[in-house]
Amino acid sequence: MDGEYDVIVLGTGLKECILSGIMSVNGKKVLHMDRNNYYGGESASITPLEQVYKHFGIQEQPPTDLGRGGDWNVDLIPKFLLAAGQLVKMLVYTEVTNYLEFKVVEGSFVYKGGQIYKVPSTEVEALASNLMGVLEKNQFRKFLKFVANFNEENPDSLDGVDPQTTTMRDVYKKFDLGHDVIDFTGHALALYQTDDYLDRLCPEAIHRIKLYSRSLALYGQSPYLYPLYGLGELPQGFARLSAIYGGIYMLNKPVEDIIMENEKVVGVKSEGKVVPCKQLICDPSYIPDKVRKTEQVIRVICILSHPIQNTNDVKSCQIIIPQKQVNRRSDIYVCMISSAHYVATQGKYIAIVSTTVETAEPEKEIEPALRLLEPIDQKFTTISDIYEPTDNGRESQVFCSRSYDATTDFETSCNDIKDIYKRMTGTDFNFENIKRKRKDIFEEGEH
Repeated sequence: MDGEYDVIVLGTGLKECILSGIMSVNGKKVLHMDRNNYYGGESASITPLEQVYKHFGIQEQPPTDLGRGGDWNVDLIPKFLLAAGQLVKMLVYTEVTNYLEFKVVEGSFVYKGGQIYKVPSTEVEALASNLMGVLEKNQFRKFLKFVANFNEENPDSLDGVDPQTTTMRDVYKKFDLGHDVIDFTGHALALYQTDDYLDRLCPEAIHRIKLYSRSLALYGQSPYLYPLYGLGELPQGFARLSAIYGGIYMLNKPVEDIIMENEKVVGVKSEGKVVPCKQLICDPSYIPDKVRKTEQVIRVICILSHPIQNTNDVKSCQIIIPQKQVNRRSDIYVCMISSAHYVATQGKYIAIVSTTVETAEPEKEIEPALRLLEPIDQKFTTISDIYEPTDNGRESQVFCSRSYDATTDFETSCNDIKDIYKRMTGTDFNFENIKRKRKDIFEEGEH
């Protein structure tokens, strides 16, 4: 801990570890501390299963039919990676992919009228889908073709749509799409949590549908990837990147105070010693007086002895329950993974339900999702407050990440990382700037 650091990072959540890695690659001297004795913070994977029970305050030991505790890696926050999304790009550019293995998630489903259906995202699938009638299928096929060709730089591709004035609601109207088709398009393809996007300009939603389609085209089964051994592998991969570039990591390190002078950070006090720094990155738990609560998220981790019904017995999938289907304002998500990903013992499954809390009875809100999972062997429920920083950090040089929302892809997390990067450096985030230098990889092999 001797000497001055350019950046001190508090907490080893995924966002903090990615920023730590990027700052190290950019030549900054980085010290990374966490009061916990494990990596990942809120985005950790907990192992063994005995530790999961302890984490959720369950006194008894896991039943013997759940197998060896060490076979389990249980994510606290459910997320999948979009195959063509920003996080995969960050992993590839920094070559953190060298430390990780991924599996394609086998299915993407949407809930309608109490049933679940495979999400149609190609013209062929649309024509075969039971989600729509014959006329709707034809309209949807035309809509998908329009989306695939859409390019703001090429007026011929816009089919009369003005990107500067046309809302997404107008686009749906143009193609005469019905309510149910709009529902699964906005929520299962564009991956919006609410319907607020309908009255915004259309390019954003169109690009989100394109991202889904590009991600799906890469591997075919679904647009999603998941790392073997759990999401906790992701922050550890970026921590390793930071360490290669001289970043120093300390777990189990108490943080007593953040030292400010003239309202600007100058250091962090730990175990009686102040370590000087120029900038600070942290998660909301380290600066409770500089964040505000925006909402709550409920997450229920369920252990199952069976795949989810009506999914063709896939070993992994996502199910999206659009808000209108269950009279809500925001969607409910189900992510399921299994022993195929080395996160559960043979023949067992982990399904995690999550949504934004809207009432005083959050557990009632997720009942439609839990019914899809029955019978459930064991469940662990958390209700988390979601925080955002009240300080942009430009004066204080303290840069705080936002809490993880209910969405089950990493796009909002990556947007937060890019936003913090811009405020820290004064320049736009550029994937080229996070590329590892070739010589560093050879040097790593020599150690």
